[in-house]
Amino acid sequence: MIRTFTMQTSRRDEMIDITDRVREALREIGAHGDGAAIVYCPHTTAGIAVQENADPDVKRDALMRLDELFPWRHPKDRHAEGNTAAHMKAMLTGTSQTVLVQEGRLILGTWQGIYFCEFDGPRTRKCHVKWLADRS
Repeated sequence: MIRTFTMQTSRRDEMIDITDRVREALREIGAHGDGAAIVYCPHTTAGIAVQENADPDVKRDALMRLDELFPWRHPKDRHAEGNTAAHMKAMLTGTSQTVLVQEGRLILGTWQGIYFCEFDGPRTRKCHVKWLADRS
C-alpha cells in the first residue's frame, strides 16, 4: 500500500522533518511486523534525506554547503526557469530513502530524522510512503 501526504513549503531552500508524517502513514497503512518503508518525492527540485534532527544548525549548515556547491544563479546555467541549482541539489540528495521497520516502528538512529528537502520553494509538494512487509 501507498500513502501520500501534501505539504506547503515556505522558503526556497529548507529541510522539513517529516519523520512523524511517515510514522502516521505507516499506521494508516497498517504496517506491522518487520519490513521497510520507502519514502519517495515525485519532484525534480526536491529530495528526501535521513539526517540529524537534534541540532538545527546541521540543517542550516547542510543547506549552506549545498548553496556553495550549487549557487542559485550561475553565469553558465542555460535552463530557462533559472532553477538549475535546485535540480542539482535534488539530484545529489536523491528522490527517496528506504528505512527499515521492525515491529511496525521505523529503525532510525538516536539523532536521525527523515527530511523533505525543498530546493525551489515555496511550493505545494507531495510525498509518498510505501510499505514493504517481510514475507518470511
